[in-house]
Amino acid sequence: MTQDPVQSNPGNYSVVFENDRVRVLEYRDTPGHRTVVHRHPDSVMVTASSFRRRLISGDHEREVELPAGTVQWLPAQEHVGENIGETDTHVFFVELKE
Repeated sequence: MTQDPVQSNPGNYSVVFENDRVRVLEYRDTPGHRTVVHRHPDSVMVTASSFRRRLISGDHEREVELPAGTVQWLPAQEHVGENIGETDTHVFFVELKE
């Protein structure tokens, strides 16, 4: 069963704000770290650091490299993430509850 990222990856995800409409998560990891499978609802992602990651969703795998300060929409998804770069990952997710 897929879990809330705060429950499935408690050492990496933390809730920094929550109300009845949104939940804001902070995510941090180091090079080589790999999460366990988890699910995000529709979200806005804000990168606080530059990073390179591999995202694995079922049989699909893709690599992403983003600079600090990137803001982008993420549709709901289930995945495993792996830091394949040489820098720490630091990201905020604004999850929609609608």
